[in-house]
Parts: sequence; structure tokens; C-alpha cells
Amino acid sequence: MNAPGLARAAAAVLALEGIALVVVALIETFGLGSGDAANLATALALIVLTLVGAAALIAFALGTLRGRSWARSGGVVLQVLAVALALAALTLQPVTWLFVLGVGVPGILGFVLLISSARREIESDGPTAGRG
Repeated sequence: MNAPGLARAAAAVLALEGIALVVVALIETFGLGSGDAANLATALALIVLTLVGAAALIAFALGTLRGRSWARSGGVVLQVLAVALALAALTLQPVTWLFVLGVGVPGILGFVLLISSARREIESDGPTAGRG
């Protein structure tokens, strides 16, 4: 299936977010070697959960390219969580603007692209969508 432009853009945002989480997990893994972790079990659990999130984002990106509604739905949920995380980071002092913008902007962009892609798909199906 040839994905429409909005779906490709949404998938690209999801894939880039997934890749960014893989990079974060790698950085944390290398940090274990330097003894940065206060509790090894907790650090390992956090790395594993980060990789699970990365795998989910990449799966949602591939599903979005294939026009799967479950992928868009999952992607929307993770984008909402990203925006909520960015907004919560605004309450920390001093505000880490790089984090807020690095998580919030792609979250908003991904959300808008996923919703727009879904709306475009519904519009292209026409008035008989879902019948039969």
C-alpha cells in the first residue's frame, strides 16, 4: 500500500521518536559501565522499558505506513503522553527547555499528523465507509 503524504510524515515522526529512545537507552547502558547507577536493578528495568517504548513507536510507525488504525491509535496515545511529559517538565526549576521542546514539539507534530492522516483517510473512503 502506498501511504499518503500525511501518513508517511506521521510515520517518520514516530520512527524518529523511536530511534531517539533507542539512543537514550544506549546512553543509559553505557552509563552503567561508568558506575552512574545508584541501583543496578532499577537502571536495567528503566533501560528495558525504554527499549519497549522504542519498539512500540517503531511498530506504530510501520503500522501507520500500512494504514492500520491500531497504529495511529497507539501513536496518538504516545504523542499525548509526550506532550503531558513536556508540560510536566515545565514545573521543574530550572526549566529544561531543551527537554521540553525536544519532547513537546515532536509530540504535538506527531499528534497533528496522526489525526490529520486519520481524517484524510475517512474523507477519502467516502459516505459508504464502514457499510457492507
